[in-house]
Amino acid sequence: MKQPFAYIHPAAKIHPSVVIEPFVTIDQNVEIGEGTHIGSNVTIMEGARIGKYCNIFPGAVISGIPQDLKFKGEDTVAIIGDHTTIRECVTVNRGTASKGWTKVGNNCLIMAYSHVAHDCSIGNNVIISNATQIAGEVQVDDFAVIGGGSLIHQFCHLGAHVMIQGGSRINKDIPPYVKAGRDPIAYTGINSIGLRRRNFTNEQIMAVQEIYRYLYLSRLNVSDAVDRIEAEIPATTERDEIIEFIRNSKRGIVRGYV
Repeated sequence: MKQPFAYIHPAAKIHPSVVIEPFVTIDQNVEIGEGTHIGSNVTIMEGARIGKYCNIFPGAVISGIPQDLKFKGEDTVAIIGDHTTIRECVTVNRGTASKGWTKVGNNCLIMAYSHVAHDCSIGNNVIISNATQIAGEVQVDDFAVIGGGSLIHQFCHLGAHVMIQGGSRINKDIPPYVKAGRDPIAYTGINSIGLRRRNFTNEQIMAVQEIYRYLYLSRLNVSDAVDRIEAEIPATTERDEIIEFIRNSKRGIVRGYV
């Protein structure tokens, strides 16, 4: 359903069930899936790929060109998954030649005034709270929760099921299943409440806790702690995910709290 005061480029591919409120602008080379609702004064620019049953609130701008001086007008996209909510005045930029895309997964909530920069990868079931600013090529894994007003440096990686304190300045990778906060940001424990809500067993939670005792309480350096974890803790999905995350970290993982 299109309101008469909306502008839609004739080449845009929009499912007939999409609701488009007044003063929306939709550019060419845009695709919007079934059941999505586009609020008033939303701007959807070239390269947007918006999934099914999304809610995009007034003032949001999807698929704006990257704020990156290396961008030379290449053909790139911004992908929004199904059942994702994008609140007021959120901006999601499209990719550059680096990846060619920016992705936000399914069932995400991106709260008002947040920014997702070029070439970011946001997983499924992620919550990004108000006014969070995510720089280019950041990866945020499934079920992460980022507190309001956080600033995330380019190329950082936030693992699955992490909980980040509001107002954090993140310049290191945050490994899976942990809470991080304080200033400067540090490991503050595991996200046990979040894990229980997602049906992790007590045994799984205790095993994750033991892994992070090696990493943050043993006084071993990170590489020695990982070797000990691999040698002494039985293999599980969670253990292997943590080890792989740390070994692949390019920025290094967040420090422990002293």
